[in-house]
Amino acid sequence: MGALSPWHIILVAIVALLLFGPNKLPELGRGFGKMFREFKDATNSNGGNSTAEELPAQSRKEINPDVASPAAQDK
Repeated sequence: MGALSPWHIILVAIVALLLFGPNKLPELGRGFGKMFREFKDATNSNGGNSTAEELPAQSRKEINPDVASPAAQDK
């Protein structure tokens, strides 16, 4: 399925105008714009979550400790 052509966009605009009316469309546009702006701000600022540097270091679990441990190699 390809990208939207100008005819598809015009058809969607006409259907939206018929469904919501000319008075409601500007309110819907502002609502969608605010929603996308908040989403963009949340993804850019990482939503206030801690970064990878702030997370505590997790110890790595070895699959086969006999092979990986230096003590096992000295035996």
